[in-house]
Amino acid sequence: MSLQLAFAPALSRPDLLAAPVAAALRNVPGADDVEVAEIDPALADTAAFCERYGVTPEESANCVVIAAKRGGETRYAACMVAATTRADVNGLVRRHLDARKASFAPVDAVTAATGMEYGGITPVGLPADWPVLVDEAVAKTGSVVIGSGIRGSKLRLPGPLLAALPAAQVLPGLGIPVAPAPE
Repeated sequence: MSLQLAFAPALSRPDLLAAPVAAALRNVPGADDVEVAEIDPALADTAAFCERYGVTPEESANCVVIAAKRGGETRYAACMVAATTRADVNGLVRRHLDARKASFAPVDAVTAATGMEYGGITPVGLPADWPVLVDEAVAKTGSVVIGSGIRGSKLRLPGPLLAALPAAQVLPGLGIPVAPAPE
């Protein structure tokens, strides 16, 4: 049995947002189109969330933070990809960021730098110098469910709003389809 999500305008429920997310949303054109719903924090991970709340993986997107390294310097970037895909970290992302090496960023570094909870990281409210790479398919989605900065809620917003975030760059082919599990 799936639970029903009760969405409300995100700006009316700052208690369901990480502080940096609430602050950033106040300055996002189209923020009136962003909604938030409370969820069980134990179900924040995409697969469990989708199963329990009846949201399809096609309606969900994940924010993956990448550490890009070159010449002793580490830069961070966020990748927004559909839940049915994985980010092309070692190909497209590494080349786009002109990095020698690209890998998933350490959780403790990401949570400290963002003020967000692991499992709720979202591109809204990230540090201004972090590029937000948005898969073209996500940018074209009419409505997508993403993290809210905390594990206890999810945001729902139009994909084009993600593409319009200040640091956003739309990249075709960022999300690589995940091969189905063998039976």
